[in-house]
Amino acid sequence: MELVAGHGALPPASGSASATGAHAPVEGARAPVRHVAVQHEPTHVGSAGDDASQAEADRIAQAVGAFYERHPYPAPVDDLERYREFWDGPRRRADACLFHPVDPQREDHSILVAGCGTSQAAKYALRWPRAQVTGIDVSQASIAATARLKNRHGLDNLELHQLSVERVAELGRTFEHIACTGVLHHLPDPDRGLRALRDVLAPGGALHLMVYAPHGRHGVYMLQDYCRRLGIGTTRDDIRELAAALGLLPAGHPLAPLLRSVRDFQDEAGLADALLHPNDRAYSVPELFELLATAGLAFARWLRQAAYLPRCGLLAASPHHARMAELPPEEQYAAAELFRGSMVEHSLVAHRDDYPRAARVTFDSEAWPTYVPVRLPGTIVVQERLPEGAAAVLINRAHTFTDLYLPIDAEQKALFDRIDGTRTIAAIAGSDASRSTARNLFQQLWDYDQVVFATDAQASSHDTYRRDRP
Repeated sequence: MELVAGHGALPPASGSASATGAHAPVEGARAPVRHVAVQHEPTHVGSAGDDASQAEADRIAQAVGAFYERHPYPAPVDDLERYREFWDGPRRRADACLFHPVDPQREDHSILVAGCGTSQAAKYALRWPRAQVTGIDVSQASIAATARLKNRHGLDNLELHQLSVERVAELGRTFEHIACTGVLHHLPDPDRGLRALRDVLAPGGALHLMVYAPHGRHGVYMLQDYCRRLGIGTTRDDIRELAAALGLLPAGHPLAPLLRSVRDFQDEAGLADALLHPNDRAYSVPELFELLATAGLAFARWLRQAAYLPRCGLLAASPHHARMAELPPEEQYAAAELFRGSMVEHSLVAHRDDYPRAARVTFDSEAWPTYVPVRLPGTIVVQERLPEGAAAVLINRAHTFTDLYLPIDAEQKALFDRIDGTRTIAAIAGSDASRSTARNLFQQLWDYDQVVFATDAQASSHDTYRRDRP
């Protein structure tokens, strides 16, 4: 399940969970479904070393597999033409800079979609037509739905395997980009699953990971417990009755805000995945960083980072701002999660822990004047009803917290207006006298998710992106 309330420029394509499964290319054959008794309380199995814990891991894996055979997620679709049109050249370029900021832009990356659900792998193959995309999922029903999209859209760059995340090494290859969103938190042993993905991530590659966050999902876990206590199952009648009951929830219930804003509660597959899933857990920021370190991965950035930074929004105005700013970055992120209180997921970019730190985007080095800023397509410029002294207000529509807007003055706006995807920051700034203003502005634009950056090598390949249309 992906609890996504905002309307973003770079929308994630939801996947379903993977636990265990047969390793075989699939073109649509339907496998028999095993019906397993399921409990709905969140469960986490650690290192499955002894027989008892391995048996429990197998039970959870079977339950999750059976769940997705009966309720493929997200609800299958027949056509992705609108999605194809959405991902034009500028959007792909911004996406490439977000995940691979210091590599030359290429269109032939090897991409793994781990736990691809009913459409996510097909979406990757559509938006990156020259990439080699591999989708894996434990659910035969989900793979079959993706195979239908592959055939409908002629996606020769997509291959599919019914295979669990934990067994991904059986593919016998590495990948330059891995997407694992809405999957890891459903595995019987998330540590093992993430280590398996790290083992197939190529040196210099990027991992897009999304896991549940605990505090914003308090209402979800309350209703999961409610369903367990009442013995509510996953039949169509049970789900319809549950949907009707949710319409009667008190307005002050912790789930009520999500019911109003999250698309997963609008259809049968999403509702089942949210409230009737046999296994799910959430990760606070400290738990997430521990998970990454255990797997041999290093945090690069949050997909949308402004909500986590003490320099942005309400946190910048807090009387505790100075205290937060003195903390190490991981502690800043943890404090921001607690302060905001309603994050439902954490979505991030990670690299292998041997990724060179010097290759990361930073304004603490001498490289920043050579960065080429690329605007994120979901950002907008507001020029009406402005705060005093502002020439414009910049907003990223993907943000779910309304305090994350950036006022800029006339001098800053003049620099911002010179962003064209080809000029470096130095070229935009012009004179040395403007360098300090430019550095501060582009640091803010980066923090507030208004821009990503390309290196000179990426900028040189920009013409390919402008010419290419899927």
